[in-house]
Amino acid sequence: MGRPQLITTLFLALLALFAASSTQAQLQMNFYSKSCPKAEQIVLDYVTKHISNAPSLAAPLLRMHFHDCFVRGCDASVMINSTANNTAEKAAAPNLTLRGFNFIDGLKTLLEKECPGVVSCADILALAARDSVVHIGGPNWQVPTGRRDGRISNSTEALNAIPPPTSNITTLRTLFGNVGLDLKDLVLLSAAHTIGISHCNSFSARLYNFTGRGNGQDPALDSEYATKLKMKCVNTTDNVTIVEMDPGSFRTFDLSYFQLLQKRRGLFQSDAALRTSSTTQSFISQFGSGSVQSFFSEFAKSMEKMGRINVKTGSAGEIRRTCAVVN
Repeated sequence: MGRPQLITTLFLALLALFAASSTQAQLQMNFYSKSCPKAEQIVLDYVTKHISNAPSLAAPLLRMHFHDCFVRGCDASVMINSTANNTAEKAAAPNLTLRGFNFIDGLKTLLEKECPGVVSCADILALAARDSVVHIGGPNWQVPTGRRDGRISNSTEALNAIPPPTSNITTLRTLFGNVGLDLKDLVLLSAAHTIGISHCNSFSARLYNFTGRGNGQDPALDSEYATKLKMKCVNTTDNVTIVEMDPGSFRTFDLSYFQLLQKRRGLFQSDAALRTSSTTQSFISQFGSGSVQSFFSEFAKSMEKMGRINVKTGSAGEIRRTCAVVN
């Protein structure tokens, strides 16, 4: 074999190897069909049992999945505990009010009994978030699996990457763009605020100190809505009182989020910011006046897209034995 032919042969072999490794590294539906056939059913059964008794947990699980994917990708790094030498994502301000860790730990325990060292915490979280939303009547979306768990969790990275509720449209566009999500995804994923609650200190500056000088109300906030919020949140330091993000409909995944935005009744500055761009305003109008089925279908696409952010597959990362601790 001549030298040029040998080089060509080697080059094609390397391409084939690269293609094979790339294919192997992709997420896929029913990834655990052989290694842990009952995995997804175990998650679904657990969700069905427990979310029936605590439907309000669907929103926190969805939020945890969101916060996880924005930092180092969907690798369950948000679940790692801090150590003496490291302050983990859990300790970052955006994550201090996260709930549902015990829920995922319970699932992990069951799956470790069924298939030790096989199912990642990242996949468990992605599946549980989807199943819990579906269980309360929300949209369904595909969750391909095969994610592996990360080994690094840093509070500063979480603080810098997770969009705060005080974000303007420029910040939102940048932080979503950093992880490959566009303005349509921004509007759709923000609509997850149609379920769940928030603590007063996440938005109370809009009521009392929007100018940053100790007084002033956000002019973008409907005055009647602001008055009702002030009755619940009496100061900017209240981190205990909770408020429905979608008043009167916070347990139902529906179109009311978009309709409230049109009335200037989005709870967070980040919600109000969606009305300051012609592009995002157009999406608000489109989804708010459309059908629930159409919204669900588009939300599903954005969730599937988010669930693939910088995933670790193949030999990257690890399968944690305990979600809160690196092996």
